[in-house]
Amino acid sequence: MVNYRRNRVRGGTYFFTVTLRDRRSDLLVREVDALRDAWRAAATRTPHLLIAAVVLPDHLHAVLRMAEDTDDYPRLWQGIKKGFTRRVCAGGRSPWQPRYWERTIHSEAQLQTCVDYVHINPVKHGWVSRVADWPHSSFHRHVRMGLLPSDWAGDADASDHGFGERR
Repeated sequence: MVNYRRNRVRGGTYFFTVTLRDRRSDLLVREVDALRDAWRAAATRTPHLLIAAVVLPDHLHAVLRMAEDTDDYPRLWQGIKKGFTRRVCAGGRSPWQPRYWERTIHSEAQLQTCVDYVHINPVKHGWVSRVADWPHSSFHRHVRMGLLPSDWAGDADASDHGFGERR
């Protein structure tokens, strides 16, 4: 068995990628309400601040900051995965890949890059041509909060394919 060592920092900020076993599945968007419910339940046991997230058919990305007194994000992901599995999978067979990927965020610039990556991801994968058209993203909350303009990143058909201008 692989002894994988994760970087755990109390109150740390992290970027995560969590995927389904079947990368052709659309389970996460089909059952997005069950995912939200599982996440809310897990958050009561493992407090954190969700900075940015996007749910795609077969994987999700999240940027989150753990509460100051905890570094137990493995418990958070275990709770989310188990809670989702219980809600949607007959027989309890987990649809998730056993592992997930995390990156510790060390600077404001790195944080901004990760948040931008989360929000642009549906365009990158070809699900939509505009970030604003993907419903399962914290992008919409960032727009409501005045952190991003509603046309951020423009149109995938535009020549620059950049992230757009940040306020």
